[in-house]
Amino acid sequence: MPARLPPLNAVRAFVAAARQQSFTRAAAELHVTHSAVSRQIKGLEAHLGVALFERRVRQVTLTAEGQRFYAEAAAGLAQIGAAALALMARAPSRAVRISVRPSFAVRWLIPRLPAFVEQYPGIEPQIVTSTELPADVPEGFDVAIRRGLEGWPRAIEVRPFLEDEVRVVGAPSLFRMLPVDAPRGLAAHVLLSARTRRQDWDDWKRQFGIARLKPAGRLQFDHLHLVLQAAIDGLGVAMGPTSLVAHDLAFGRLQSPLPEMRMPLPRYYYGLAPGAAPEAAFFAEWLENARRADPLPLGGPAPASAAH
Repeated sequence: MPARLPPLNAVRAFVAAARQQSFTRAAAELHVTHSAVSRQIKGLEAHLGVALFERRVRQVTLTAEGQRFYAEAAAGLAQIGAAALALMARAPSRAVRISVRPSFAVRWLIPRLPAFVEQYPGIEPQIVTSTELPADVPEGFDVAIRRGLEGWPRAIEVRPFLEDEVRVVGAPSLFRMLPVDAPRGLAAHVLLSARTRRQDWDDWKRQFGIARLKPAGRLQFDHLHLVLQAAIDGLGVAMGPTSLVAHDLAFGRLQSPLPEMRMPLPRYYYGLAPGAAPEAAFFAEWLENARRADPLPLGGPAPASAAH
């Protein structure tokens, strides 16, 4: 009986971490979080029954067993990659059309697309952004991703994707100048909002019983990704969906000063159009793997109210 193979994603995470000598740099290379890399490697160590890394404060080094496994695993992955490239180079060009809202494209999908292109080099992902409901998208698509169940054509089997919530976010430098240790601290700040999500601030303030709180000012932008970029640049504070700010929080570009005060949002769903290109199934599989490898730091259920 052939030996039981370890999970390939875990091996990829291990090889990246071993080459970089850092879980953080491996996470950046693979476009996932530090915790995702750590979890994958712990699972691989449990599968193999040996420790692959010695973990110290801000440093990891390979054990003797890790060095031996890295030499073989890195060569094996390189051989698999070369075989896949050679095979796909002879295949005809293929594409998959993906319909998403602009902010989801900019903040979630595009940063992760290099991993899809690396895994499926023979498939061209074509991103089509639209604020329309899936039933109203004029260009057509193979795969659509939207928040909520409204507006999906009946012929599409809709599948649950990302859970989500919204939280206060802003640049760390802004909070150093004007700290927000309690909701009343927001009175000193400019509140940023998107035309497509203009109610988030009011809904959030009502949920936590601070509807009368008056900010120093307000700025509105057309799209949420513009709002989040303005927050990163220190123009004010924003209501940031965790799905779209997780990487910015992880890498310190944004900070959430009231982490317990989160408001649930409708989850994301995706669906494959009837008659979608066969490549759509590969993209759907990649979406599922990306969701499992990069879970949102939701931090448990949000409280119903907060002191102010």
